[in-house]
Amino acid sequence: MFEASLVLLVLVLLGWGIVSYNLLVRDRHRVAQAWSDVDVQLKRRHDLIPQLVEVVRRHAAFEQSVLENVTTLRNRGVAEASPSKLGEVETALSAGVQRLIALAEAYPDLKASRSFLDLQANLTDTENQIQYARRYYNGAVNNLNTRIETFPDLVVARLFAFRPAEYFEFEPVAAER
Repeated sequence: MFEASLVLLVLVLLGWGIVSYNLLVRDRHRVAQAWSDVDVQLKRRHDLIPQLVEVVRRHAAFEQSVLENVTTLRNRGVAEASPSKLGEVETALSAGVQRLIALAEAYPDLKASRSFLDLQANLTDTENQIQYARRYYNGAVNNLNTRIETFPDLVVARLFAFRPAEYFEFEPVAAER
């Protein structure tokens, strides 16, 4: 009787360990997939910014410092891998892009340019997509981190060296209209 109870207890613990491990792996993959979605949108944004800079440069040659700042921030954003540090760069880049768009008020020919208006619409759409992807990613990070930090899953997480994921904190500057 005691041996059967012991075998049953071991089987239950083993089953729980397997289920817990599989849930942790699932959550880790969700975080990776969600980050991939964020990365796709950031790359789309990074591809649009040089086009916007070039359109503004053609119409507003005297705004060189704004153009250089946006270009520098875009290059830093492309190179950064850490979600927390990338969030800081992307927030600054968003402010720079908003300054570029605000230049249209001072240059009527730029404001009327079809390519500028198209780029502005694409950037607005991309900013919205980044926010959707960021929310999903941060939700996936929250699920994984909660599972890693709560008992009894933390036992399996520590045993298999699961690590918490970083949140992606990025708040774009609201467009001034």
